[in-house]
Amino acid sequence: MDENLSTELHDSDARSAPLPPEFTHPAEDEVQRSTTASTVFSDTGRDVTSLLSTLAQSLLESWNGEATQDGGVPVLPCATQLTKAKESLATTLPESALGGVERRWWSNRSDVVDKRTEELLEHLIHEIGPALPRCSLLGRYYGFITGGVTPAALAGETLAGIWDQSPQVHLPAESISTTLEWITLDWLVQLFRLPDEAWGIRAENGGMATFTTGATASNVVGLAIGREWVIQKAAAQRLGLERADEGSVGKHGILEACVSAGVTKVQVLSTQPHSSLVKAAGVVGIGRAQVISIAADKIGLAIDCAKLEEQAALPGVATILAVSAGEVNTGYFATHGIDEWKRIRAICDRYQVWIHVDGAFGLFGRILDPTADSEEFGEILKGNEGLELADSIATDGHKLLNVPYDCGIFFCRHRGLAEQVFQNGNAAYLASAASQDNDNVPSPLNIGIENSRRFRALPVYATLKTYGRGGHRHMLREQVRFARFVAEWLWDHEKYDVFPFDGSLSKDEALRKTFMIVLFRAKDEQLNKTLVQRIKDTGRIYVSGTTFNGQTACRIAVSNWRVAVVPDLEIVKGVLEECVN
Repeated sequence: MDENLSTELHDSDARSAPLPPEFTHPAEDEVQRSTTASTVFSDTGRDVTSLLSTLAQSLLESWNGEATQDGGVPVLPCATQLTKAKESLATTLPESALGGVERRWWSNRSDVVDKRTEELLEHLIHEIGPALPRCSLLGRYYGFITGGVTPAALAGETLAGIWDQSPQVHLPAESISTTLEWITLDWLVQLFRLPDEAWGIRAENGGMATFTTGATASNVVGLAIGREWVIQKAAAQRLGLERADEGSVGKHGILEACVSAGVTKVQVLSTQPHSSLVKAAGVVGIGRAQVISIAADKIGLAIDCAKLEEQAALPGVATILAVSAGEVNTGYFATHGIDEWKRIRAICDRYQVWIHVDGAFGLFGRILDPTADSEEFGEILKGNEGLELADSIATDGHKLLNVPYDCGIFFCRHRGLAEQVFQNGNAAYLASAASQDNDNVPSPLNIGIENSRRFRALPVYATLKTYGRGGHRHMLREQVRFARFVAEWLWDHEKYDVFPFDGSLSKDEALRKTFMIVLFRAKDEQLNKTLVQRIKDTGRIYVSGTTFNGQTACRIAVSNWRVAVVPDLEIVKGVLEECVN
């Protein structure tokens, strides 16, 4: 293993150690510095360097040109920009290369390179770019759950594109890519405070992890592995341990495996699951109709342990429990502490139920310090307490980790199961090379969906190495504080309601439960029909519309590292005041 790759995630705390300048003030030279590695390519170095250097300057000029009178770049493109971009899209594939080069399109002559760069950037920056929403570029985009990109992650992403690696087979004598990915995944285990003995991927009897395209793919992986486990357990119970293999879906297919195991149905029990989990159930052959609610309250999020046990005990039924660590409309957690988790784990152990956690954004609450943050963020810490008792966890990197799309992460504390589902059979050319240092790094193509895959680990590695646990903890604190300031202002406003809309919580209780999502609506029911569009039409902020428990509402999700609490709060208050009056 390369001696320069540290196996421990550094823990500089942003409250005591100053953040690097580029963390708080991303500058033009930050983008330009990330291009210097391209000079190693002697033949095409000028092409790449010229393109990216000009790109950085052109972007800055474009953003300055779009700034409104209040000093901000609009969050959404206007109709004129969208029309211009659409008209610039040629419907026929161009025959000629840019720069007027016909045969020698690869020419490295400076005049040809400059001409190509000029024409390409004129089209991309001034025609296509203005027609895209500034989701990640601005801290005022609160739609969906859209993270930004830290300067370090941007540098990693730029280099990932230049180096263009596909880390699929572990070849340690030929590439550092899979080793770097493995180290990065173990850093994430440390970041989320998952116990090393069960989850640490470098531990002797620990877990496994892999990068995916997002939490949706991670949920697919989680349900596929969970399905493998519960059906094999049923087969072992029916046929004996020596014949558990007959219940392998990866080997025999779901129909034959279920018949052998005596399983008539596989079900997923959950409370307010994200739509991607329901989608995943359809993809892996469980079926969307087999996602069943075991909610204990009218909000529909808390787990009813009596219902869990009743469903888990059904004969001939194999069960997966999917726990929501951060519900997408409210940000609330399905569980509240280790005692509840121990009770859930005991039931699941009794009936051989696999527990999968959808922690697309909620898992990031585990970045917080259990001691230093217990007073201010105690409810968030409690919502994350006990998640380590699950069997698998899905999360997103392109949300609160603030790395570029697309990036998901999957963790599992049962090493070896993934290969039973995802191994590439009968492909000798994809075999790993023997590692002289016995690093036990698996080939990623045998533990996940993709064979060909991009170097997703590099931006993650870059941002964790640059800012450490302390820097990312600081980002999260600011995001949560901002969400709570917005929620408090809305709570005190005579024309707005904040979730929960039934008055079941006091103001202090609601604020303590607020993670990074604020669900709100106008008290004027007619206004609620147009409120989301009114907010978007201002161009200053972006929110999503949703329906929760039958009520139309607006949703602010704070997930960008660029959030600036004081100035952004004033902008949000101004927009919401304007829209309600």
